Amino acid sequence: MRDVVHASPAPGVGVSGEVRVKSFAGGDARRWDAFVDDCPDATFFHRSGWRAILEEIFRHRTHYLFAERGETVVGVLPLAEVRSRLFGDSLVSLPFCVYGGPAANDRAASDALIDAAGELARTLRVPYLELRNRQSLRPDWPQQALYVTFRKDLLPDPEANLAAIPRKQRAMVRKGMKHGLRSEIDDTSDRFFDLYADNMHRHGTPPMSHAYFRRLMQTFGGDCEVLTVVDTGGRAVSSVMSFYFGNEVLPYYAGDCVEARDLAANDFKYWELMRRGCERGLRVFDYGRSKRDTGSFAFKHNWGFVPSPLAYEFLLLGRDEVPQNNPLNPKYRAMIALWKRMPRFAANAIGPHIVRGLG
Repeated sequence: MRDVVHASPAPGVGVSGEVRVKSFAGGDARRWDAFVDDCPDATFFHRSGWRAILEEIFRHRTHYLFAERGETVVGVLPLAEVRSRLFGDSLVSLPFCVYGGPAANDRAASDALIDAAGELARTLRVPYLELRNRQSLRPDWPQQALYVTFRKDLLPDPEANLAAIPRKQRAMVRKGMKHGLRSEIDDTSDRFFDLYADNMHRHGTPPMSHAYFRRLMQTFGGDCEVLTVVDTGGRAVSSVMSFYFGNEVLPYYAGDCVEARDLAANDFKYWELMRRGCERGLRVFDYGRSKRDTGSFAFKHNWGFVPSPLAYEFLLLGRDEVPQNNPLNPKYRAMIALWKRMPRFAANAIGPHIVRGLG
């Protein structure tokens, strides 16, 4: 892709002036993040800190693009080039992130960024470009209709939020309270990772590396927080790593022990995160992405959250169908069964090398 791509404003969008799309340079992080903080379309995953994580932890080459009108930033599009012998090659916005695509002030800037990404994908000779949009931006492109997101406004009063949880789910939260569970904020990812890795192993899924979670906390500071639930003896039974962005909280990675279900520890965990978020003045609880017709989908729906489809859109360049690199694909069933039987120490060692190609 050329260093600068010119695009004319789309007719009828109420903006004037040429949009220029440029590649991210070393000194652009401050301007990039200042725009992301103010843009209504932006998410935690648009923050520039992900760039170094993708390059250094996962060894994926990044291509961060931003759009300018004059000297003003009017849009950003983070992209990463994924190369994998197991799962194929792609250009994605953004690997390991549930939201992506362009964040822009207007349609002209958004279109210019998408056009530039398409040009880049052709230059890189990848089979497809994937944009993980929250709303459709290219309705004529093929979509993957597998994923939904769950978001809900928080009420100012914690007790009002508790009362708003459907009765059966609220009973599970109170069950956790009766078991004497309590939540703690951790300074490290150690307790979280032990529970996360154990949970991933039980589900037959390769885990991320511990180094990845350490790096998330190092990069994002207080905006990346670990909440751990402990029993009456102080033993960690469930944990969640959450991201904070603007007035929102997004529980993103989670883990638990086998006994967590009987203790209702997971229900209590998410209530504690909601309660703490309410007390710090947050306005939105983002329960994150789930695949349709899965246990995760049902769990979030039982909390009274309404699913909203995610518009994952694809520019297919070297293939005829949208890729299905997810656990619901029947061709991965044997691999999942094998992974469950693998010793956990081996799964922890091998897993990060496999999962880096999934994105």
